Amino acid sequence: MRPIYLLSLLLTLPACSLLPRVGPDYQPLPLATPVGWHAPLPHGGELGALTDWWSQLGDPVLSILIDTAERESATLAQARARIVRARSDAVAAGVAGLPTVDGSLAAKRAAFTFGSPTTFQTTRQASVMANWEIDLFGGIARDQEAAEARLTASQARWHEARVSVAAETANAYLQLRYQERRLAQTEADAASRAETARLIDTLGRAGLSAPAQVALASASAADGAGALTELRAGRDQQIKALVALTGLDETALRSQLKAADGRFPRPAAFAIKALPADLLGQRPDVAAAERDVAAASAAIGSARAARYPRLNLSGFITPLRLNTDGDRMSATTWSIGPTLSMPLIDGGRIGARVDAAEADYAAAAAAYRQKVRDAVAEVEQALVRLDAAAAREADVRRAARDYRVAFTATEARQRAGFASLMELEESRRTLLAADTTLAGWEQERVAAWVALYRAVGGGWPGTDPTSPSSHALPGDAR
Repeated sequence: MRPIYLLSLLLTLPACSLLPRVGPDYQPLPLATPVGWHAPLPHGGELGALTDWWSQLGDPVLSILIDTAERESATLAQARARIVRARSDAVAAGVAGLPTVDGSLAAKRAAFTFGSPTTFQTTRQASVMANWEIDLFGGIARDQEAAEARLTASQARWHEARVSVAAETANAYLQLRYQERRLAQTEADAASRAETARLIDTLGRAGLSAPAQVALASASAADGAGALTELRAGRDQQIKALVALTGLDETALRSQLKAADGRFPRPAAFAIKALPADLLGQRPDVAAAERDVAAASAAIGSARAARYPRLNLSGFITPLRLNTDGDRMSATTWSIGPTLSMPLIDGGRIGARVDAAEADYAAAAAAYRQKVRDAVAEVEQALVRLDAAAAREADVRRAARDYRVAFTATEARQRAGFASLMELEESRRTLLAADTTLAGWEQERVAAWVALYRAVGGGWPGTDPTSPSSHALPGDAR
């Protein structure tokens, strides 16, 4: 029973460092963030919550498109696969400091002939082998720290990809609605040009209109028809881009889009913290970069631990049973003991690995600091963009309204013979430009909100997307 007792003792020893861990203990990097936003906050920052921001845009079609795009996104599928890989690595690292047990069974039949007669022998053998590397200096523990940090980073990057897919789909949808709005304006304009050309042609045939005016009206109608064809092609191309993003059937997609043809979503407001430091908790890419720094810090300790002795405890028990022509024999062999090993001459290999780990840490730290600066800049730029859109609203709407009044008056004067066709066409071009500017402003206003949603993290919950309690992928069972 003594060997069994010793092996049991080996398996129950705690898998922990017996000495202080080598390498630096991770400390979050200090960040010099501004004390407040320089760009004005919309509505003074008194806004609603940021969760699934696209559902707050008041457009069911857009919500369907984003949900479908997320479900079909190859980028998200790859990000989820990287989470599974990182979790497997973390599990492997987590059990590296535990004892291992292997077993084997063997049986064989042999015959020995020394002249005569033949002797037959049956051998049966069972072995149980155990091994445990005692983590003297914390190298294994550092590997575990690094694996856990990489797992958390991969989870954050899934959310980053999710926000990016949602923003990309929203912007493609906004571009489509802008083209639909322009198409509707151009259809009305082309119809008006065609009617004017018909009337002028009738007057020309009656000798009541100069040939130059007839030619001008015909050219104007041709311009309108050409612009209409170009815009229809642009709209169809944008629909096909949405088909590629979502994987939806084009016929079904066109049917869904007709429900709100040319209508832009209405953005909902959300909370924006006063301090840029609070942004770090809302940006999955910043969180992922910070975890990269933590993993690189742990890797330094793992590399340094290779310089120190390694202690292994190992043992085995091997019962043996022999049967030689009816004569039975049994024996049990066992062994247990420590093995201490350490590098003596390695040609600088370990030192080079330590230098590489320290360089990786420096690179990760620099990337993290830059990511934070980029995050603050993106929010500032989105705020400026949104403020500019808000400031332009009154002027853009007034210009479109007044140019339409002027065109209507010029059209009436031209029909009554008090204005030339040249004046009418000049007024028409001005009105079309104003309507195009208004449609572009409406697209920019919503796009500015989308940019701000994305810049502040898109409502990232900071959870594992593959765990049961996390935010499920659109289309998954909830």
